[in-house]
Amino acid sequence: MVATQQQEDPHIWRDLIFRHRQTLDNALESVRTRANWSPYSEDYRTYGKSGKNGKNGGAGDEGETQFRRLLGRPWDVAQPGRDGTVGPGPDAGGERSPYGPELGISYPHSDPDALLPAMTAAIPAWRDAGPEVRAAVCVEILHRINMRSPEFTYAAMHTSGHNPVMAFHAGAVHAQDRGLEAVAHAYAEQTRLPAAFRWRKPLGDGTAINLDKTFTAVPLGIALVVAGSVFPAWNSYAGLFASLATGNAVLVKPHPAAVLPLALTVSVAREALGDAGFAPDLVCLAAEHPGERLAASLATRPEVRIVDYAGGRDFADWLTGNARQARVHTATSAVNTLLVESTADYRDMLANLAFSVSLYSGQLCTSPQNVLIPRAGIATDEGHKTYAQVVDDLGAALADLLADDAAAAAVLGALLGPAVLARVERAMSGALGEVAAPTRAVRHPEHPGAVIRTPVLVRLDAARPADRATLLTEWLGPVVFAVAVGSPAEGIDLMAHTNRTCGALSVGVYTRSRDVEEAAEKACLDTGVMLSVNLMGNWYISQSAVYSDLHGTALNPAANSVHCDAAFVAGRFRFVGVRRYGGAA
Repeated sequence: MVATQQQEDPHIWRDLIFRHRQTLDNALESVRTRANWSPYSEDYRTYGKSGKNGKNGGAGDEGETQFRRLLGRPWDVAQPGRDGTVGPGPDAGGERSPYGPELGISYPHSDPDALLPAMTAAIPAWRDAGPEVRAAVCVEILHRINMRSPEFTYAAMHTSGHNPVMAFHAGAVHAQDRGLEAVAHAYAEQTRLPAAFRWRKPLGDGTAINLDKTFTAVPLGIALVVAGSVFPAWNSYAGLFASLATGNAVLVKPHPAAVLPLALTVSVAREALGDAGFAPDLVCLAAEHPGERLAASLATRPEVRIVDYAGGRDFADWLTGNARQARVHTATSAVNTLLVESTADYRDMLANLAFSVSLYSGQLCTSPQNVLIPRAGIATDEGHKTYAQVVDDLGAALADLLADDAAAAAVLGALLGPAVLARVERAMSGALGEVAAPTRAVRHPEHPGAVIRTPVLVRLDAARPADRATLLTEWLGPVVFAVAVGSPAEGIDLMAHTNRTCGALSVGVYTRSRDVEEAAEKACLDTGVMLSVNLMGNWYISQSAVYSDLHGTALNPAANSVHCDAAFVAGRFRFVGVRRYGGAA
């Protein structure tokens, strides 16, 4: 089969390599220099055909049309082992949009005993094609996904509740960047050794021995991607494409509430693989029935050798302890801290901070939760501000940012589900602390069924044991704590303790003091968290620049791997050498 494929398809492979070589080279250069670059346009208007009357332009019209064509219909992809159907309807495992309606899409359920052998059988031809062909096919998959970015945008909105801009970024183009970044790292690691060369060793008698050696990157087997509901594409594409580019087959197990973005991804990947002459079963979808616990049963199968997981810490710990046959990569919960010690631009700082805690209703894994403020207050360009003044002014900045319902909905998106709303309501009840700025319900202008709440700002004091226990817990959603600390040094100590015990992905500090900045940097180096200093304007602590920033460090409980570095891809394959005697001379 391999020989036939190589005889029949080299022209396809050559075309793919030629078409995508420059993109791959640019990605390799970008991850080396960490410079700003992307092949995927961030201008939504550049996608799709010209349209009329669409508020997002022609791409918005086309994306919504494509999305609506999916609703109420089966996702019909002929992968092996089909033994039932998942959905439609929440009781049957179907999806409901956070903006209101049920999607009504059904997905095939597959028997792992039939599906996994078919995936395993597809691996040898994919392995033998080599790193360059695999990279080219992966870039082709991402290119095809990119061309459908408006459709992926609507899928992200109506499964994860993103606002349109975030859905386009995190659900489409930036997720694609994460995938390409992983392909670049995978290619670099697989080509670190020469594919073939002649080894010559001189001998003492004046002759030499020659050995012809080859080094082949051999994949581990099947990789399982267990996705979350918050950012199913952005959190999954790094692992998916790192495993695929290193020769593994990939089984995608989406969160039951956010199947569609990854079902679309699997469809595109299978089509591109088939067009390139490979078995589409290299990428399959694993939709699950309610209560099936499919991720747990799949993760412990002997065929599964790699697991990538984004979600809660309890299941991450379970995977680490039970999926012993696999390399397990986890990204879990985080409690992110921001220290306000002083600032040279008080109003810009407040505006930046208000937007940071409001974006996607604080449901980002990098959203700041604990804002630490010295009890004695802070120095600013407007003079000294007390702790109470800073808290009140932050509340006012939130109110100003989110005063208009339409504008607020565009920033906040929709709450993921009832558990998030319950956290907001608990904070509003005063059970966590004194409410400094209350939440309010926001009416979406187009989706009246959407559940949207502005952030609730709660006063805490780090000296009180009950408050300390509260701030050392993750409160995913629009719940923000203004925490009084005794001094900047005490705040940095609390920040470091939070990083070590709870895990964190992003820490921020506002300061005019070089000593405070250096102390915060040392704390973040010691606890393994990315630090942002004095961010102003339109760049926020929750943002992560693909090809440049590293997402996670594997040095604190929030993640045991990094998106994306050499270590993230290197463990997904091994080199196997072959030596052939080439004679003596």
